[in-house]
Parts: sequence; structure tokens; C-alpha cells
Amino acid sequence: MKADRVLVPLDGSPLAEMAIPQALELLSDRPGSTLILLRAVETATLPGSDPTETQVGDVHEAESYLATVAARLGEQGKTQVVRSVWYSSAAKAIVEAARVRRVDVIVMSTHGRSGLRGVMCGSVAESVLRHTRTPILLVSAGGGRLEALSGRGVGARTASGRARSVMTSPDECARGRMP
Repeated sequence: MKADRVLVPLDGSPLAEMAIPQALELLSDRPGSTLILLRAVETATLPGSDPTETQVGDVHEAESYLATVAARLGEQGKTQVVRSVWYSSAAKAIVEAARVRRVDVIVMSTHGRSGLRGVMCGSVAESVLRHTRTPILLVSAGGGRLEALSGRGVGARTASGRARSVMTSPDECARGRMP
């Protein structure tokens, strides 16, 4: 699968950045293709305090982080990089950015602590799957690829391309059962 516009959500961690090589692979051999780096920001403040200064600081920190990642990619030859900071929860920001930016695929990392069910159920990735029709390529902490398919049922493909069902519906995930 090749794509022209790929969204990579980042949270500032090395784990999240593991998705970048997979995204670049999807964009390879596509002149004019665009990598969109997304950082969602939410600020927790104490009740009764003015959150503005903290919010502005958090947004500036996110912008600085994305500029650093984009500069590193530029040194590697990837110059079509869009940096985007959204003030929202991670899942909402990813879903909305994918829609607004009209991306072909979302490439994101996941901890993958509990096998495929743990990758999907109760995670940001699972929440994004519930709310978008954009295909998602999940990259596990171990470096493996899982292509999560959005739509009616939720499934995954291993890097070898073999399809494997993860869940038949979000309800299966909520009940903690795998088909």
C-alpha cells in the first residue's frame, strides 16, 4: 500500500516515534507525498487556577518537539512534513486531524502489552478505530506491524499480509472477548 498523505500521531516518546519509519515506507516513491506529524495537547490544572499560562506553555513545548522531529526528517531527505498541534484528547485529535487533513492512512504506535486484544481494547488506537473510517497501521512496541482496518468490523493484518480478526465489533472489545 502506498499513500500520498500519512498522519503520524506523536506524544514525545521514543515508542510513538517508532511509527515514523513505517509511515516513510508508505510514502516512498511518491513525489509530493506529505507526512503529517500530530501532537495532541491537554493541560490539567488545579481548580481555581488560571490554566492559560500552562496551556500556552504546553502548546509551545509540543510545537518545539514537532519542529525537532521534522528537522531530523529533513536531514534524512523528507522535506514534505506538516507539523500540527491540536488542543484536545489524543483520540479526538487523531480522528479530527485525519478528517480535516484528508489523510490516506494513520500510522501509530501502540504498547502491545497484551497481544492483539491489548493493542486494541481500551487504548487510544481502539478509540480512534471506533470513530474514523481512515485505515490505521499500528506499529507494536516490538517493531511488528499490525494493519488495523476500520469500518464495520475491526481486524488486523500482520506484516506478512495475513488477515487476523481482532474483534468483530467494539462491543466484543467492551466485553473483553476475542472472536
